[in-house]
Amino acid sequence: MTDSILLTGAMGFIGAAIAADLKCSKYRVKSAVRAVSLHSNTNDQVPIADICSRTDWASALAGVNVVIHTAAHVHVMNDIARNTIEMFREVNTFGTLNLARQAAAVGAKRFIFISSIKVNGESTSLNHTFKYNDVCMPNDPYGVSKHEAEIGLQKIAVETGMEVVIIRPVLVYGPGVKGNFKSLINFVRNSIPLPLGNIKNKRSLVGLNNLVDLIITCIDHPSAANQTFLVSDDHDVSTTELLQKMGKAFGKKLFLIPVPVSILQFLGHIFGKSAEIDRLCGSLQVDIEHTKNTLNWKPPYTMEQQLSNIADSFSNKEG
Repeated sequence: MTDSILLTGAMGFIGAAIAADLKCSKYRVKSAVRAVSLHSNTNDQVPIADICSRTDWASALAGVNVVIHTAAHVHVMNDIARNTIEMFREVNTFGTLNLARQAAAVGAKRFIFISSIKVNGESTSLNHTFKYNDVCMPNDPYGVSKHEAEIGLQKIAVETGMEVVIIRPVLVYGPGVKGNFKSLINFVRNSIPLPLGNIKNKRSLVGLNNLVDLIITCIDHPSAANQTFLVSDDHDVSTTELLQKMGKAFGKKLFLIPVPVSILQFLGHIFGKSAEIDRLCGSLQVDIEHTKNTLNWKPPYTMEQQLSNIADSFSNKEG
């Protein structure tokens, strides 16, 4: 029997990419969206109100046997009211568990939850990696809410027999990426000098195409049941190396000034940008051997290929 899939967050960065890949697949896909759009990559669209502990998923779950849950509440810049632990929990914890319970009740066989590496923690020391079975140490409301959802999902799996697959991506990049990664792209595209020529950290990243490939692999892979997977490109880079690869992808000359990290950290403290400097200079590495070995999977795309995709997407917009 062909799997019937409910995809949440189908209009988001990750969800839209999944929807596009599944559009011509063997799977029947329903996409949960806030408002039905005629100009979308999604297949059948089901309007759903805001995700919370009270959302009624009955119409969306009819006939579904696999759920891919990508929708989440993320940090909203300059909006204190939406960045409380209560808000994160209402959507990411209680909203997720409400959907999972209703999915189990209608007989769904598998629930794929897109969690976050923030469940493991915020950083690693150089050349030390997070592993899938490490003790979890989330540090911010988003990571805490995702961790609590994972715990609840594992309990639901035991109680109902519905298989749960947890995927914890590191920072995801690809066409349409936003946030700090987009800021770096803009600096590179405009050949703006950066004081980042001497960063010797290591960071794991995952290209959108690699993440989507893993998620689709987990739809019906028998060994994915009740597993937790970390995912990356399996090629860690320093911030300096990443910028150099971006420059090559965009065909831009870089001006990277080798400023000592200690000076960057001092300036970050003075100007209230310590968190941003920590992300640029600190390390966060993951070990994906469990993912590769369990699923006989490896990332199909290189970082260079995926950065070229980003560069092509800018060229297409400008053309």
